[in-house]
Amino acid sequence: MGFGSYDESEQQDQNVETDEDKGVNVHENDHEGDVHFETDASTDDLVNQLKDIKDD
Repeated sequence: MGFGSYDESEQQDQNVETDEDKGVNVHENDHEGDVHFETDASTDDLVNQLKDIKDD
């Protein structure tokens, strides 16, 4: 087998012991709300900057 290849048969029937109580709850710190920021740039300035970024 060459670099980056693997034998799929090695991936079958793997038994992994896990402790569910020690796992990480990815929803533990979910936040719902709004994000606000202030800027001195006008909407037109921001749209023009976006266009410049997309053109690059």
